[in-house]
Amino acid sequence: MSQAVPAAPEAAVPTIPLGQIAPWAVFVGLVALTVLFFVSAGQGAVSFPAGDAVHEWVHDGRHLLGFPCH
Repeated sequence: MSQAVPAAPEAAVPTIPLGQIAPWAVFVGLVALTVLFFVSAGQGAVSFPAGDAVHEWVHDGRHLLGFPCH
């Protein structure tokens, strides 16, 4: 004789309105683009701290990611 297997309870998936996600998505996107600029293209010409401090901070990471900087 076979026994009936009880059905697994369904998990409720919460929904998040797009209006709550959009501002955070824009903010994270802008931060990501800023970081990408400083790591890939920023040579110190456009830098918040004067000089080439940002360039020196990301120098090794730049080579690791394959971006030329010399």
